[in-house]
Amino acid sequence: MISAISAVDTVKPNWTVPENVTAFTTTRVGGVSEWPYDSLNLGAHVGDSRSAVSQNRASLRKVMHLPAEPVWLNQTHSTQIIKINDGIPFDTPPEADGAITSKPSAVCAVMTADCLPLFLCNASGTKVGVVHAGWRGMADGVIEQAIEAFDSRPEEVIAWAGPCISLAHFEVGEEVRVQLGGSDHAYCPSQNSGKWMASLNLLCEERLAKLGVTNYQCSKLCTYADQQRFFSHRRDGTGGRMVSIIYLR
Repeated sequence: MISAISAVDTVKPNWTVPENVTAFTTTRVGGVSEWPYDSLNLGAHVGDSRSAVSQNRASLRKVMHLPAEPVWLNQTHSTQIIKINDGIPFDTPPEADGAITSKPSAVCAVMTADCLPLFLCNASGTKVGVVHAGWRGMADGVIEQAIEAFDSRPEEVIAWAGPCISLAHFEVGEEVRVQLGGSDHAYCPSQNSGKWMASLNLLCEERLAKLGVTNYQCSKLCTYADQQRFFSHRRDGTGGRMVSIIYLR
C-alpha cells in the first residue's frame, strides 16, 4: 500500500490579484509515481500507472483543498479555449488547450512539461483562466484566442506565466522561428548552425502587448534546467506532467 501524500511542492504566481483568486503550478515533488514519472505525475496520457495518477490527483485535491475536481483537458496544442461556467462535470476530458471560468469553485487546469502555462485574471476577480502555450499553440494563436475568449478590457487583464523551458535550453530551427514570429529580442543564435534559442516568456509578453495586455509577469524558473523539481519533455523524452491550476473562491 502506497502511503498518502502529506505535502505538495508548488510554485505560486508573483502577481497582485483579488484575494478570492487561487493559482499555483505543481512540481514533480510529492507524489507516488515511479521512475520516469517520479513522483507527482498528473498526466494520465504519458504511460504512467493509472492507479498512481489517480492517487496523485486525489491527493492533490485533498492536500491543496481544491473545491472541486479540476477540469482535466485533452490537450492537443490547439487554439481551442473552453468556458466551464456550465456543463460540469464533463463525461470525458474536453479537447482544448485552455479554460476560462467565472463560476466560483470551478477549477481550471492545464498540464505542462516545458510549455508555458499562462494564468489570466481580471482586476475585479470575477473571471480567471489558464492556457497551455507551447510553441505550436503560440504560433497558431492560442494566446490571442484566449484573450478574445476572456472577454475583458485589455487594461483589466492580469497575466502571469508559470515555469517553462527557458531561452538557454529551448533551441528551435529557422522554420519554427518563422512560424513563431516575434522580435529579435526573443531569440539569440544557437551554437548549432541554423538554429536559434527562443524565449517563450518574451514571445508571450510581446503577443499580449499587441493585444493591449501589459500587466504581465513571469516565473524565472526553467523546467529543463531543474531536473529535481520539474518534468521536462525536451530533456527526458518520457516523463510526467505538472499541472497549473486556477479558480475563484
